Amino acid sequence: MELLDNLALGISVAFTLENLLYCALGVTIGMFIGVIPGVGHLAAISMLLPLTFYVPATTALVMLAGIYYGAQYGGSTAAILLNLPGTPSSAVVCLDGYPMAKQGRAGVALFMTTVASFVGSFITVLVLAAFAPPLANFAVAFNSADYFSMMLLGLVAAAILVQGSPVKGIAAVLFGLIFGMVGTDVSTGVQRYAFGLTFLYDGINIVAIAMGIFGVTEVIANVGKVSSAVTAQKITFRSLLPTRKDIKESIFPMLRGTGIGTGVGILPGTGTSIASFLAYAVEKKISKTPSKFGKGAIEGIAAPESANNASAQSAFIPTLTLGIPGDAVMALMLGALLIHGITPGPNVISDNPDLFWGLVVSFLIGNVLLLVLNIPMVGLWVRLLKVPYPILYPSIILFIAVGVYSINYSSMDIMMVAFFGVVGVMLLLLGFEPAPLLLGYILGPMIEENFRRTMLLNRGDMMVFLERPVSATFVAMTLMLLLWTAYSMIKSAKHKSIEQA
Repeated sequence: MELLDNLALGISVAFTLENLLYCALGVTIGMFIGVIPGVGHLAAISMLLPLTFYVPATTALVMLAGIYYGAQYGGSTAAILLNLPGTPSSAVVCLDGYPMAKQGRAGVALFMTTVASFVGSFITVLVLAAFAPPLANFAVAFNSADYFSMMLLGLVAAAILVQGSPVKGIAAVLFGLIFGMVGTDVSTGVQRYAFGLTFLYDGINIVAIAMGIFGVTEVIANVGKVSSAVTAQKITFRSLLPTRKDIKESIFPMLRGTGIGTGVGILPGTGTSIASFLAYAVEKKISKTPSKFGKGAIEGIAAPESANNASAQSAFIPTLTLGIPGDAVMALMLGALLIHGITPGPNVISDNPDLFWGLVVSFLIGNVLLLVLNIPMVGLWVRLLKVPYPILYPSIILFIAVGVYSINYSSMDIMMVAFFGVVGVMLLLLGFEPAPLLLGYILGPMIEENFRRTMLLNRGDMMVFLERPVSATFVAMTLMLLLWTAYSMIKSAKHKSIEQA
């Protein structure tokens, strides 16, 4: 009964005209961004974050979340038609989606990815509604030592589980922590790392960092790499309809992908890409005919699509209940909460029930809208892929500059975007992941605050982190993760040396 009462509250919030309009706007923009290869939802969310400053917090999150999971829907379109994934998590769809398109079954592939996305998202939203409040109630008992240890685990997991070198991931987190320290110290009022520049006294603008290392960097990285392409295949309504065999072969892969995506999304530092690749690997492993994978297997698109959408939705569970962002997108969501004066953590649900339950119901509305809109708009997305990239990319840079300037009407903010654009390109060239840097920037001040509070309450006794059971558990998990990573790196180095010998 309590769940039904909460959902009734969410319905009253989500079905207001303003929230419905922003939900529809968010999912439409998300689909649009997902279809275009090389842009990405992070760049889109970074660009549109300033628009959310002038609306209530619930409305802001409804739109930003819509962009996020809407991009998961649209990302498979270019992957199937052009063999170019619109989002990183859609890369695995290229393996079987593009062969299906070459067989004249692009319409069926597009239809099944839409259905799989809807199934994965819808089921996971129900899991979010059922399990997030109990988890938040459990976390309310945490004190500052528990929070510090939990955030430390989140940062280490985000740094180590990135694609590439774990050492570089940790280094990126440390850079983020340093950027988070810039500005006025809340406890002492002392200026730190401001170098006498008055515009840094309030810290670095989160929008400038996000737009720089994701928006500008994404554009620069893809210039010259992605060329416009036109699919020769005409998509009709009849070509979208799957056969009975297609439906039968997709049902269980969708459900398995949903389970995998839900579990992976809850873990910090994993993200949708890992979920989709893991779901694909599981389907290929358990299939009686693994040889058909990579040649147009319907299971090869149903499982990863349901997994990446389930992961996108379940990532909100630790973000909203614990204040721990699982990836860079969730870090931006936390940034939006902070901008609106809402402190992330387990009290979000109890202090702002209208925000949480309104957001949950908006997820259900958004996914239904995506299901209804995506299939009829396939022809539009195909035509969108004809837009020349020499026109598209300068337009994105212009929107970034206008967006960041509109926040404080300061030209220095545009300079900061340019600076972090250069930082992002350097990170890319050196093989660093930019996402851990943003996570470090968001969580850094919260980690510092909880560490200081713990030290003051316990007179500098560091043993408090091991004396409390919850904190000790998180510390042990962090150490185990570090040891496992060190072991894996040593083992990998030995294998390489043996191969070279």
